[in-house]
Amino acid sequence: MVRIGFVGTGGIANHHLEQLGKVEGAQVVALCDVVEARAQEAAGKFGGKACTDYRRMIDEVAMDALYVCIPPFAHSDAETLAAQKGIHLFVEKPVVLDLALGLKINEEIRKAGVMSSVGYSLRYTPAAEAMRRFLQGKTIAMVTGNRWGGVPGTPWWRVMAQSGGQLVEQTTHQVDLMRYLAGEIVEVYARYAQRVIGDLENATIPDAQVATFQFASGAVGSITTSCAMTKGGGQSDVTVTLRDVWVRYGREVTVSPAGAASIPVSAEPMPNIDASFVQAIQTGDRSLIRSSYEDGLKSAAVCIAANESAETGRPVRPWVG
Repeated sequence: MVRIGFVGTGGIANHHLEQLGKVEGAQVVALCDVVEARAQEAAGKFGGKACTDYRRMIDEVAMDALYVCIPPFAHSDAETLAAQKGIHLFVEKPVVLDLALGLKINEEIRKAGVMSSVGYSLRYTPAAEAMRRFLQGKTIAMVTGNRWGGVPGTPWWRVMAQSGGQLVEQTTHQVDLMRYLAGEIVEVYARYAQRVIGDLENATIPDAQVATFQFASGAVGSITTSCAMTKGGGQSDVTVTLRDVWVRYGREVTVSPAGAASIPVSAEPMPNIDASFVQAIQTGDRSLIRSSYEDGLKSAAVCIAANESAETGRPVRPWVG
């Protein structure tokens, strides 16, 4: 039995808890939240002890794994305390706003030798796996990504100092997929603007963000993201351009021109990110985890570098390990 604790019991934590309820051998033993009623509600629904002090929970409750599902600004020492006790870690994206803190956590995880996983769920889709297989050994010219949506209702999300903005908090999924498909991003240049959401209370985030990327392979790329669709709607995609063909990840894999390439996507469901994490712990097979903390930190570092570039007006080289 894999005994699991949670720090944070908000929306994304509830999603993971529901998925873990379907995983054989997973048992939730403790749930911590700064809002006691929320912790108690989650414990009543999913089992385990309700807590409000994560340090005490990590110290006192026997567990094999800890999920850290908290807002970007709230990361502190939960990960390092868990790693030092030999507890495996699942950390929701983005793993940090402060790269220095992320590097410290990463070093503690490395020293402890525990397994770690980051919530980049797109890596676990059949479409992403099919695209990655297709692209292996091929020369990529360009990678572009887009994510256009609205402003979530969570108050901290619209505060730049707390969320890091849409690119850091949300569109990091598309940035991570770009890295997963095309390799490391070694230079970032970004421009941001707030054009249409200035009337929203406490909105200090940009509503339009554009960044260009240089990949280690020599390929170039770009990402655009906007939270201007305040009444709903939007889209997201990642497109990879090769010679004579482009391939797009969206709701399905699209190839243009039609028939220019064959990319078979398995109809068999893949183990989801939570099942894969639990199975990795059960078997000791780290290859089941598609984004370790270190890998997830590299995706966060690209987005943090974009924020720095937008602020300074200069290209920035992100941390790549």
